[in-house]
Amino acid sequence: MMKFLRYLLLPVVPVYYLVTWLRNILYDFGIKKSTSYTFPVICVGNLSVGGTGKSPMIEYLIRLLKSEYHLATLSRGYKRQTEGFVIADENASASSIGDEPFQFYQKFDNIIVSVDSDRVHGISQLTDVPNPPEIILLDDAFQHRKVKAGFNILLTAFDDLYTEDILLPTGNLREPRQGAKRADIIVVTKCPENLSEERKQQITNDINPLAHQEVFFGRIAYAKSVRNNGNQLDLETLENRPFTLVTGIANPKPLVDHLKSLGLQFEHLKFKDHHDFNETDIAILKQKPLLVTTEKDMVRLQPHFNESGSLYYLPIEIRMDRQAQFDTLISNFIK
Repeated sequence: MMKFLRYLLLPVVPVYYLVTWLRNILYDFGIKKSTSYTFPVICVGNLSVGGTGKSPMIEYLIRLLKSEYHLATLSRGYKRQTEGFVIADENASASSIGDEPFQFYQKFDNIIVSVDSDRVHGISQLTDVPNPPEIILLDDAFQHRKVKAGFNILLTAFDDLYTEDILLPTGNLREPRQGAKRADIIVVTKCPENLSEERKQQITNDINPLAHQEVFFGRIAYAKSVRNNGNQLDLETLENRPFTLVTGIANPKPLVDHLKSLGLQFEHLKFKDHHDFNETDIAILKQKPLLVTTEKDMVRLQPHFNESGSLYYLPIEIRMDRQAQFDTLISNFIK
């Protein structure tokens, strides 16, 4: 039904195109102001709504750079219950800074995790803190044209390529495909492990990168065990143990497919992206003997389960093809 309704809105697409195209033109010609910086600002984003793997990419960059540089992440803090600029501290939670920033804060030491819907203001605040960051990673800011990032990484999911999509409200694109020209690197994410070189070349041809752009392919690498408060269960031990998969992410299909490929049988409770689990949801989930969820959902669910041993999450990381070349491009930009 929803898909049908979106098709009914097809006549609105040209209007949305005109508005977003004109906005970009105003920024491209300097009529609307973009702020640039003398220190490295790296933006990770996408053209479409929905999950393309921005958080795993931010985490990849943190792992790549944190041993050499003092880093800060700056996110919008979607669905947080606070306003303005906030730096995560020992009192932080998913409700105060958003689930994905809180995930960064829990996983990585010695980095600054911050949120501000106004990225220019957020960057200004970060430069004023004691021991300011040497590099700022902007999470989901590709359309935030008020900031002119020094380096743009554009993500597009393998099963939902922007080259095969149209604008909102019928499609999923936030802006016209031409926006991809602003990217320095384009990463096709969530690729199958056995993606052929022929298919990679076909996708690269469809993207038709500019001379300064490089196209890379990444896949999700799932851990071999689910984890909870330092404990873990090997996935293979779940083969004969019923469990419930709980997801509140934009696209759980790759995770579902992965677990099924391991021969696991499970019930799947699917919620919308960034779902705010209420008392009724929690009461239902607590009736389940074993729950497996995503790392992003874990930060929202865990406070409701305290020290319960029934809730586990499955860690993921992104794996890049031509990883050395990808890392070198990032390093060269920073230097």
